[in-house]
Amino acid sequence: MNWSAFKEHGSGRRHVWLLFGLLSIAVPLAAGTVRIYVTNRGGTTIDVIDPATNKVVQTIGNIESPEVVRFSPDGSRLYIPYRGENALIVMDRKSESIIKKVPLSGWPNEAQVTKDGKLILVCIRNTGTQVEDVGALDIIDANSLEKVKSIPVKRGLHDIAVTADGKYAAAGAPGGHFLVVFDLQSKEIAWQVQYDYSVNPIVIENNPDGSGRRIFAQLGPTNGFSVVDFAKRGEVARIKVPDEPTGFGTGCEGVAHGIGIAPDQKTLWVNSRPANSVFAYSLPEIKLLGHVPLPEQPVPGKAPRGGSPAWITFTPDSKIVYVSSCGIKTVTAIDVQAMKELARIPVGEMPDRISTLELP
Repeated sequence: MNWSAFKEHGSGRRHVWLLFGLLSIAVPLAAGTVRIYVTNRGGTTIDVIDPATNKVVQTIGNIESPEVVRFSPDGSRLYIPYRGENALIVMDRKSESIIKKVPLSGWPNEAQVTKDGKLILVCIRNTGTQVEDVGALDIIDANSLEKVKSIPVKRGLHDIAVTADGKYAAAGAPGGHFLVVFDLQSKEIAWQVQYDYSVNPIVIENNPDGSGRRIFAQLGPTNGFSVVDFAKRGEVARIKVPDEPTGFGTGCEGVAHGIGIAPDQKTLWVNSRPANSVFAYSLPEIKLLGHVPLPEQPVPGKAPRGGSPAWITFTPDSKIVYVSSCGIKTVTAIDVQAMKELARIPVGEMPDRISTLELP
């Protein structure tokens, strides 16, 4: 570094602080660091939140309508389904440089990564082969970054969850009104459940050994969720969220949208757009614990509208739940134990899917 040039442009004290600032930018995130990634589907950015401060500390740009962000186990890579080119963007987390764009079989929706990091699974909403939304599950080898198989399904897939042992994945088909479970060892369809309604976000409750115990699937206009038993391969219950509060409308898309299980598997959190709230249930008994109101959208001269709660994620210690509100450019941080709002975090246009990275 040219110290003489530094001194020519101002006081030594000012440049010492500048030097410290430059050094802080270069320091990598420490092991155990947690970040919350929020895709702003109405724009071109992904916001990154530090849960220690509940502030945006990074914004990744220039990805039109980003779908979701998933991670390699070591946190070095980001996986981002990209509708603009029907591809999976593989990005270096530190440099934000694109390593590869993996071609997909059609327009992608959500993605997941198996716990061992070996497989990347991408829901395909439309393969483009017919007028109807014919779908597929694309499976990418994370080592070679090549698509190794595309499993066709009758209608487009929207959301996906993976068992902790990595043996099965479950995905929902809104247009087809079915939930399909894939065997990830044989890479074939194992079984499915048919409904009368569209299947929205889903989540899997695991047994202590990591195998699937139950699937919780939100069903379009029902303002509730279905309970599917893994062993019985069928629906065993249907839960409706309370009727109150109400009156906020449905917002972005669907009535029941956003569901998540805390990492400690003790609570299930379920969004309701008519209530503009997130409801908490204890597990395994699925007992209602209460609800937390979410930010409203003010309308001059009229009653406020709901913020359209969209997706849910948690800190790894299960202490904080984050809910995106796609109608008001906000992510809400909630204390899980106290069931109390901690912060409202401004983010980009139409915040949608939200995910958690913990560096090993």
